[in-house]
Amino acid sequence: MIRKLYDWVLHWADTPYGTWALFFLAFSESSFFPIPPDILLIALAIAKPQKAFNYALICSCGSVIGGCAGYLIGRQFMLGVGNKIVHFYGLADKVEYIHNLYNMYDAWAIGIAGFTPIPYKVFTITAGMFKINFTVFLLASFIARSARFFLVGGLIYHFGPNIKAFIDKYFNLLVIIFTILLVLGFILIKFLF
Repeated sequence: MIRKLYDWVLHWADTPYGTWALFFLAFSESSFFPIPPDILLIALAIAKPQKAFNYALICSCGSVIGGCAGYLIGRQFMLGVGNKIVHFYGLADKVEYIHNLYNMYDAWAIGIAGFTPIPYKVFTITAGMFKINFTVFLLASFIARSARFFLVGGLIYHFGPNIKAFIDKYFNLLVIIFTILLVLGFILIKFLF
């Protein structure tokens, strides 16, 4: 089933509706859909590297707005829709752990989930469920999601279509390295200011 969804997502890159599909994919992935928008972002950016940053912006906006929808699901509809989504991803037993992450790290938990391959939708839903400050949630989501998608767009813009194989092969490693650098950057800022 996931492979069929993956192929379905990729087919949008060959249609005139690719940009709209990217926005809606990023929106839905942040609240319920299993396929990350990076796949379509990469396909569109490789087809038109000069528009890579435009695609990254569209993806970021769709993702943050979708994250707000996930927040709303958790805040208003957790007992119905929210629990079903969390159970679908097999993370129901992790909800209390995520709550502890919010208590300990607040925006950091949202930021790391927004940048890494961790299912961001579970964090958007639980952020609403645990009534995380919406402004903090929104800012952390915008920074993390933009960093992720602009990194991909920037690599394709600068290195062209040849970077696709590299991104596909090392995506998780690249995310981990960037996350470590991001965390170290925040720690450095905390100690300097």
